[in-house]
Amino acid sequence: MKTKKILFLLLIAFAGGMFAFSASLIVGKVFVKRTSVQSELPVYNTFYPGGKLPENTDFTVAAENSVHAVVHIQTEYGSTTGTYNDFFGGWDPWGLNGGGLSNAPVKASGSGVILSDDGYIVTNNHVVQDATLIEVTLNDKRTYDAKLIGADEGSDLALIKIDGKDLPYMAYGNSDSVKVGEWVLAVGNPFNLTSTVTAGIISAKARNLNILGKNSTVESFLQTDAAVNPGNSGGALVNTDGKLIGINAAIASNTGSYAGYSFAIPVNIVKKVVDDLLQYGEVQRAYLGIVFEEIASKLAKEKGLTKVKGLLVTSVVEGSAADNAGIKENDIIVQIGSTTVNSSAELLESVVIHRPGDKVYISYLRDGVEAKVEVTMQNKS
Repeated sequence: MKTKKILFLLLIAFAGGMFAFSASLIVGKVFVKRTSVQSELPVYNTFYPGGKLPENTDFTVAAENSVHAVVHIQTEYGSTTGTYNDFFGGWDPWGLNGGGLSNAPVKASGSGVILSDDGYIVTNNHVVQDATLIEVTLNDKRTYDAKLIGADEGSDLALIKIDGKDLPYMAYGNSDSVKVGEWVLAVGNPFNLTSTVTAGIISAKARNLNILGKNSTVESFLQTDAAVNPGNSGGALVNTDGKLIGINAAIASNTGSYAGYSFAIPVNIVKKVVDDLLQYGEVQRAYLGIVFEEIASKLAKEKGLTKVKGLLVTSVVEGSAADNAGIKENDIIVQIGSTTVNSSAELLESVVIHRPGDKVYISYLRDGVEAKVEVTMQNKS
C-alpha cells in the first residue's frame, strides 16, 4: 500500500516537473521572440519625436549674427523737480520709492537695432519720444550721441542716426513667412543688462492689444514666449538665421516684468515705416476706405454664411479706394494681396505695408460668389 502511494506521488511530481519544464520553454520562446521584436525597433527619446532636436535649435549662429547689431539706448528728458530713484531705475514723481527731491534729468533706457553700416538705428517711439539726449552704446562698448531722424507714434517706431562707419547691422527677414511654433530669439538690454539673448517660439500672429492709443493705425503684433523685460523695448526679434523679423515692443504682465508673453512689431511694417521716414520724413498712410466687422459664428448664422471666414464690409466711404474699385456693403473680404484676412489686425497690417498709389488685388465674396478686384490705395489724410 505504501509502495503504491509512493509511486503515485512520484508520478505526480514527475508530471508536475514535465509541465513546469514545458511551460518554461513556451514562456522562454515567447520572451525571446518579444525581446527580438523590440530590439529590431528604433529607440526614441520621449521628449522629441526622432530622438533628437531639429538642427535649427542651435542658436549660437543666430545670436552671434544679431547681438552685435543690437544697441543699448539711454535717454534723458531735461531737469525735473520730482524724484529720480537710481535703485528702482525709473522716474518717481511722488517719491514713493524713497528717493529725495532732485533736479537731475530723468533717465530711461531701451534697445535699438542697427539697420545699416553707416549708423541708422530703429527703435520704439516710446523709447526716444521727447528725449533731450539720446546716447547709444554698441556691444563693443563704443558710445555715440544719436539724433532723431523721424518717429511715428501710430506704429510706435522711430529712426535715429549715429555717426559711425562699418558698423555691424542686421538684415531684414520676412514677417509674413513667420509661422506659429517657429523658434525665435529676443535680443536686447533688459534691466540695463546689455547684450542679453533669450529664446522662445512664435505663439501667435496678428495680435491686436489696443495699447498704442486712439492715434494707432495698426496693431498686428507677433506674440512670443521669449522672455522680454523693461529695457528690451526697441530690441530685435530674430529667426534662427539671425534675420530681423520684429521689433520688441510690449509685454503682457500684471507686474511690469515678464510673465509669459511678449509682443513685437512685424518687420514688414518696420521696413515700410523706416523707408517712409528716410524718404519722406513721415509715414505715408495707405487708405482703403471701409468699415468692417470680424465674422464670428453668430454673425455668420445671421448672414446665412456657410463658413466663418473673412471680414464683413458694413459700409464704404464714398469716393474712397474701395468705393472706386466697386467694393460694396455686405461684401466679405477674404484676401488682400497674398494675405488671407480673418481679423482686423490682419487686414490693417496688409493695408499699412502699402503706400498711396499702390495697386493691390483684393478678393471678396458677394452673394456666395468669390471675385477679385484691383484697388488703388489712397492717401489717408
